[in-house]
Amino acid sequence: MQAIIDNVKILGPILVIVWLIVIIMAVWKPQRYFNSILLMGACMFTLFFITSLFGDKMVDAMITCFFLVVIALFSVPVMLIINGVVILKRESRSFKNMLSLFLGIFIAIGEIAGVYYVFQLVDHVGKVSLNLAAMLIFATVFYFSCLILSFVVYTLFIEILPHRMDFDFIIIHGSGLLNGDTMTRLLTNRVDKAIEVFNKCGGKPILIPSGGQGPDEKISEAQAMKNYLLEHGVPEEKIVLEDRSSTTHENLLNSKEIIDSYAGKRKTALVSSSYHIYRCLRIAKEIDMRCVGVGAKVAFYYWPSALIREFVAVFLTKRFFIWSMIGYLLFISPLIFMYIDLMAA
Repeated sequence: MQAIIDNVKILGPILVIVWLIVIIMAVWKPQRYFNSILLMGACMFTLFFITSLFGDKMVDAMITCFFLVVIALFSVPVMLIINGVVILKRESRSFKNMLSLFLGIFIAIGEIAGVYYVFQLVDHVGKVSLNLAAMLIFATVFYFSCLILSFVVYTLFIEILPHRMDFDFIIIHGSGLLNGDTMTRLLTNRVDKAIEVFNKCGGKPILIPSGGQGPDEKISEAQAMKNYLLEHGVPEEKIVLEDRSSTTHENLLNSKEIIDSYAGKRKTALVSSSYHIYRCLRIAKEIDMRCVGVGAKVAFYYWPSALIREFVAVFLTKRFFIWSMIGYLLFISPLIFMYIDLMAA
């Protein structure tokens, strides 16, 4: 019992400080990907702290946690593949809707390669019989899976951070329309969330529905959202359309021009689907726009593919791609050097 008390006294304050740093960084600069790494580190330290509460059985608790993590890891590709099949049945068979299926297969291949590599080590203890290809496949899948996992966890984390409802502007990000003039469930959820925030702010903010008219659409996405807002009691003078954009970057850039044309305070909320918020905040940072992200709900079956798509979009940005690949090379270099040393022995 004394050992448990000592662990709490030593590790407890450290745990509190670690989480305070994570929360402060997430509130101060939510668009920084490094925050996701801090968050994962805080989660791991929290797990270590919990196992320390088992006292003499701490080792047993850590072993149990390890096996639970292993089980969870091996269940991930199964769930992703199942989700991929479900979304293909409910949505169109487009490439973006197949992302969770592809990722599930990718992770499954890496895990199979990892198991093969471990068994090879066990069967050839003391012998130089390592399979470089299996090792690199496993290492690659592990590295990029960790990147995606940290992205997913951080995306969820910034969603639960509380915000003061005193906004001056609310930007609503558009998405495609059904039959050229009807809002989809995804877009309706975004507008409903914007109305909720608008009401919590006492009806003070200016609402900026943002989205242009596609080649197959009868009206702009912004106009469809305005019609919905008017039907749900929002005064017309509180709505300013941004109907020239076709991308998230243009959504924010054009909306910023509208906001900058007003005098006074400009505290802004970005309302979009929960999976889309992190990328919106990154783009807002690029155009020097201070804002807070507010996520709208998304159908559960749609969420994995959408988040993977968002990760790919963020990953392909120049700075993120370069740093990710540098990290990847640093991660696999020791494994390659170890293999070369063993082969030379």
